[in-house]
Amino acid sequence: MTVPPLTILERLEAERLTEDNGFGLPQEEVDGWRTFTGLACPHRLWIARLDGRWLIGLAHGGAMADVATDTPAAPVTRPDGGPAVAVDALGPIIRRLFRLARSLPTAPLDNFVAETRTLPKTTEAERLVVQRVGQAIFRTALLDYWGGACPLTGLTHPRLLRASHMKPWAVCATDAERLDIHNGLLLAAHLDAAFDAGLISFTDAGDMLVSPALPPADRTRLAVDGMPPLAGLKPAHLPYLAIHRATVFQA
Repeated sequence: MTVPPLTILERLEAERLTEDNGFGLPQEEVDGWRTFTGLACPHRLWIARLDGRWLIGLAHGGAMADVATDTPAAPVTRPDGGPAVAVDALGPIIRRLFRLARSLPTAPLDNFVAETRTLPKTTEAERLVVQRVGQAIFRTALLDYWGGACPLTGLTHPRLLRASHMKPWAVCATDAERLDIHNGLLLAAHLDAAFDAGLISFTDAGDMLVSPALPPADRTRLAVDGMPPLAGLKPAHLPYLAIHRATVFQA
């Protein structure tokens, strides 16, 4: 099945929304699909319109796999053979794909390798500098992935949010594990402290587990009882979450 070329108004809307959301470099049109890239996200974005819905795909397998879990597939594939999804509103899905492409593997690891390539790593102080660079990159990637908000509290102020590792940085076997976005949660500071201390964890379904080591009065102060499930977990999160429950959480 082919798609019709975008009308002038549809093309203008696509160009406006892509420019506003990180893909401000229009490329060629192929079989009715308009393509875009961006300086901060060089992966090719494909946009078309069919039967009153937008069709959109990104040449980034991880990002497309993530959106495919909750967005209906398009009835046609892209001209490059890749998948696309069908949506009514174009802006939100462009923003989501942009965030995912910048946060999912291997973007954080690639950034870490580039930024630390020339840094010395001989002394403990030098290794701590490298670690701080990695943690800053990891935090930025988590902010992108989770849309800049704690999925439990909805807090959005960056100073109130922390990058939480499920499998702790110190025990990760490789930098790829340390910087894997699925090894992290973006949590409000008080929940991050409890998660890091093993006083809370989560089931694979996202339900919060509270350690018996947390006194009842502190449970009340932290407002962990009645906390909504952690939304947004993907299959790639679950092995890391299992490690947290087995090695960090105080059951």
